[in-house]
Amino acid sequence: NILRELNDIKAEMAESEKYERGNAVVTIFSGAGGDDAEDFSKMLLDMYMRYADSKGWSVYFLHQNQNERGGYRNVTFEIAGKGAYGTLKNESGVHRLVRISPFNAKKMRHTSFSLVEVIPKFEKAENFVVPADEVKVEFARSSGPGGQNVNKRETAVRLVHLPTKLTVHVDSERSQAQNRERAMDILKAKLYKLKEEERMAKEKGMQISKTTDIEWGNQIRSYVLHPYKMVKDHRTEAETADVEGVLDGDLD
Repeated sequence: NILRELNDIKAEMAESEKYERGNAVVTIFSGAGGDDAEDFSKMLLDMYMRYADSKGWSVYFLHQNQNERGGYRNVTFEIAGKGAYGTLKNESGVHRLVRISPFNAKKMRHTSFSLVEVIPKFEKAENFVVPADEVKVEFARSSGPGGQNVNKRETAVRLVHLPTKLTVHVDSERSQAQNRERAMDILKAKLYKLKEEERMAKEKGMQISKTTDIEWGNQIRSYVLHPYKMVKDHRTEAETADVEGVLDGDLD
């Protein structure tokens, strides 16, 4: 029994290391706060794109839900490069911005929240089966910035995993079949990451929360632009006054 458990742990570690060397799929969700939160999501997107560029990695968009001011309600993109997932996986969590709102005529201080999710990219041949009766499939027309339709056929695909309520939306590919295949790969990766988190929590004797609401106030990093300047990581207590540098991609 001990030998079998040891072999299982070795196999899981090898699988985890394989994904850490590969690409990452990142989704940024805006929290409450309207234009301010959606603008913060764009700032985070720009930060990750500049960081990827500094590493020589590539960025491919999978889904964009943009508002009329250039902010994002949510956005999903793949960062392709050696070690992208291993480097970025700990960016998952709630990010908090404090600043004078550029959207408020009274120039009031405003706090915005965005949720970042980082999962490994699953390849098509991965031996990870999701029963068809656990997945609800919805189709829609692909849309551009501001919600305008850019495709008259229903090529955009939204998947809902019924047992966990995990959702995936992909509209980057030309055909419905391609978007569905890409969405299924992302859903498998989300379920894989959830399984990994549950395994690690079990090892530490912790309970894992599956509700975003509880995590929403539990930010991993704060970016303060007013009344002082500071970026603080709440897990490591690391902080810097160079907020512009961090938002410009100096994440290391």
